[in-house]
Amino acid sequence: MIFYFLTGNPARGLDTPRGQPEDGEEWAYHTAVWYAVLMRIRQLNHTVYQTNYHIVWGTKYRRKFLKEYVRNELVKALYKIQKRYPDWYFIKMNTGEDHVHVLMEIPPKYSISEVVQKLKAESALMLKQKFKFITKIYGDTGIWSTGFFVSTVGLNEANIRKYIEIQNDFDRGIDLTGEFDMRSKETPHDP
Repeated sequence: MIFYFLTGNPARGLDTPRGQPEDGEEWAYHTAVWYAVLMRIRQLNHTVYQTNYHIVWGTKYRRKFLKEYVRNELVKALYKIQKRYPDWYFIKMNTGEDHVHVLMEIPPKYSISEVVQKLKAESALMLKQKFKFITKIYGDTGIWSTGFFVSTVGLNEANIRKYIEIQNDFDRGIDLTGEFDMRSKETPHDP
């Protein structure tokens, strides 16, 4: 799906042809195509959603143990966790030596903190079982620092604002309130 209706001419609505924009229209064609590829619209029984999150968490004490061989096992561990939650979808993963970046799609039935807690706890357990040196470094404590960073990833905010603004026109027609307001037609009273 390409989101022309968010960036195109509101007068043409959702039935906009898939060709080039007409004269005077300012479509963000490349942006729309990029978001269409990246963001899928998903559906549960009573919910339609499009929610992607950029999540970052670090190693405890910022220790740099996420070398390439550990990263490979971390990715395997995260995908193993995902198998138990098939409605989670990893779009992209990457790490530095002391932190993890994940771009993922999470249904609204899960809280972000719940998802991150499961990812961190279960991946820590798997990495400690696989690499004894991690257990020597941290002992019985966790390997990830407390907390995380999360940011929603979505359509361009300006486009969403425009889309929301024009909904009133589509839903209720043109606002004619000023046409029938008698106070606006009266002459102002002098104090």
